Amino acid sequence: MQKANHLINETSPYLLQHAYNPVDWYPWGDTALNKAKAENKPILISIGYAACHWCHVMERESFEDNTTAQLMNSNFINIKIDREERPDLDHIYMDAVQAITGSGGWPLNVFLTPEAKPFYGGTYFPPNRAHNRPSWQEVLTGVTEAFVNRRNEIDKQAENLTAHLLKSYSTGQTNTEDDNFFTPARIEEAVENILKMADREWGGFGRPPKFPQTSAIRFLLRYAHLHHNNENSTKSRKEAFDQAILSLDKMISGGIYDQIGGGFARYATDSEWLVPHFEKMLYDNALLIMVICEAYQLTKNEKYKEVIDETITFVTRELMHPDGVFYAALDADSEGEEGRYYVWSKQEADEILGELAPVIRNYYDITGAGNWEHSNILWVRKKAQQFAYENNIDVNKLEEIVKKGKAIMLAQRQNRHRPLTDDKAILGWNALMNAACSTAYAATGNEVYKELAETNMQFLLSRFSKSNSSEFFHTWKNGIARIPAFLDDYAF
Repeated sequence: MQKANHLINETSPYLLQHAYNPVDWYPWGDTALNKAKAENKPILISIGYAACHWCHVMERESFEDNTTAQLMNSNFINIKIDREERPDLDHIYMDAVQAITGSGGWPLNVFLTPEAKPFYGGTYFPPNRAHNRPSWQEVLTGVTEAFVNRRNEIDKQAENLTAHLLKSYSTGQTNTEDDNFFTPARIEEAVENILKMADREWGGFGRPPKFPQTSAIRFLLRYAHLHHNNENSTKSRKEAFDQAILSLDKMISGGIYDQIGGGFARYATDSEWLVPHFEKMLYDNALLIMVICEAYQLTKNEKYKEVIDETITFVTRELMHPDGVFYAALDADSEGEEGRYYVWSKQEADEILGELAPVIRNYYDITGAGNWEHSNILWVRKKAQQFAYENNIDVNKLEEIVKKGKAIMLAQRQNRHRPLTDDKAILGWNALMNAACSTAYAATGNEVYKELAETNMQFLLSRFSKSNSSEFFHTWKNGIARIPAFLDDYAF
């Protein structure tokens, strides 16, 4: 078995995933930084998170390869960072890579001088040159050659990039204490700008990949509610409300929503919300619960109440420690494939559903050919009333069939190999989920949500706080709280 590297004593599931790589990874800290100075070697920082699909891909292709690892170990001090554990470092180095390349993402790979100043970087690099990207070994060889033979250029690039980052952090700070900062005119302008980006057919905003953008939806809902008696803004109020509701309805009926088990994936890769990037993050689900609660309060649409319950049930079933703290995320991959846990074949559906199969297959778009890579992602193409009418089924009977079918499929799915759980708890994300449970209780009156929030808050106050202090830690895992809390932890 491969000998463990310096990550073996970490608590982050992401870092522990890399603990047996042949790469001599270090966690961020003085040991690695001082070693780089002492040996006059450039630093390679690789940043990702446990539920990141392309992080897993690059690990399999490059970081588990002995030849690649030897190249990295000989020429660099290699540091792994969990972006969720250290959002401060991720922010700095993401800004650096975006300044260099114009884009960002994870895995994030950044090269630093021995003085820890960034000079080059990128995101995913393939093992062989492809898609106009150099191979990872080509990048390693090129950076090594430049560091040895053109050190002055490297140092100059590092100084210029560092100066650019420092300048960007110190500009753009606006004094918003003026009582007239958020004027009615500015609010109307914000609504107008959001609606310019709206997808009027499939909901959401902008082009794929499409993220839920819950803050924009929540803003439109609140704008519509506050202006419901304002005759002068009838048109914009209706547009704002319609776009918010359309966005929620299309996500709820799409593949980004887990039709069987509840809960939302991180984003969709297409306009129609069919094909998600399958990882499920705690914070996304918390934010979506809150905005769906507000939609339910405004519309009293029972479908929203159902989705609230299914999503909170998913969180408690798959993302909760027995003592009431919430885990960070579920991976996108299982058995080496993205989405494998969630997709279905027509044959499997027929075998387990029996006489329910024809209706369930039709309702969730399960076909022999498949709607994604020869498999089927479940989504609802027609509302229940329309589907029932077109298929000559009583709508109540349809709902009964769908409920039974979902229960059978969920039970069958739980026999599959589950995606890995990122079981560290993050204070800010727990606070968001706590607010979501509280909002759900306020909207529905369900006491279970209130009790869930109370149990969770007791955990946060007792396990995340520093002794005899009003200060908190950022993460908790296996009884250990660590890393001082960040601003968003306190804010949430």
